[in-house]
Amino acid sequence: MKKINQVPLNRALSKLGVLSRSQATDAILAGRVRVDGRVVRTPTAPVVPEKARIELDGARAARAPWRTIVFHKPRGVVTTRSDPEGRRTIYDVLGDAGEGLVAVGRLDLATSGLLILTSDTRLADWLTDPINEVPRLYVVTVRGRVEPGDVERLPGTVTVRKASGRETHLLVELREGKNRQVRRMFADIGREVTSLKRVRVGRLDLGSLMPGEHREILRKDIAKAFPGAPRGEV
Repeated sequence: MKKINQVPLNRALSKLGVLSRSQATDAILAGRVRVDGRVVRTPTAPVVPEKARIELDGARAARAPWRTIVFHKPRGVVTTRSDPEGRRTIYDVLGDAGEGLVAVGRLDLATSGLLILTSDTRLADWLTDPINEVPRLYVVTVRGRVEPGDVERLPGTVTVRKASGRETHLLVELREGKNRQVRRMFADIGREVTSLKRVRVGRLDLGSLMPGEHREILRKDIAKAFPGAPRGEV
C-alpha cells in the first residue's frame, strides 16, 4: 500500500520547528536522530510526521507552537542561524524569542528593517513564493541624483522623496524578494545604495519597533496583512 504524506526526514524536523533544514541534515548524519526507535542516518529518508516517533538526542521532537513575530533587524547582523565568519546573527539578537522560528526570506548584512519570523513553514513558503506578489516597501538612500529618466528604468514602484547632487532619498516597492535586488537595480543605473531599510511587508509595518526589538503577531494579523495566506499550524 502506498504511503501518504511522506516527507524527507530533514524536512520533517524543519517543519516541526526543531532545527533548520541544514541543522537537521547534520544531526541525522551524526546519528542523533531516531525514527520509531531506530537510528536513521539518511537525511532524505521518507517519514510520515503524523505517525512516526521522531527523537533528537533521545527526546521526542514535538511540534513548536504557532508563533509569528515582526523583528526590526539591525544593520550589521546576518539573517542565518550561525555564521562561519563569527558575525552576529538575528538569533543572537533575539535570544529565546527566536527559538523554533524560521526567517521569512533574508535581509543582507548592511540592510536593516522588517523581517518576519514564524514557526509556520507553510506561511513562510507562501510569503516567499513570487506568484503571490507580496509587496515589500523600502526606504533607500543612494549617492548622487536620480533623474526622472533613471526612475523609468527601475523595476517596481519608485518614488523620489528628496534629491540633490550629493544623494537621493527614495521609496521603492517591489513584489519579489530576490537577493540584493534593490542594490543591484540602483547599481544598474550607476548609483550606490548607502542606506537601505525595509519598512513594510504586505500590510505589516515596523511601527515603533527599534532595531533589535520585535512584536508578536496573531493569526488575525496575518489574515489582515496577507489575504489568502495560510495561517494555521503545519
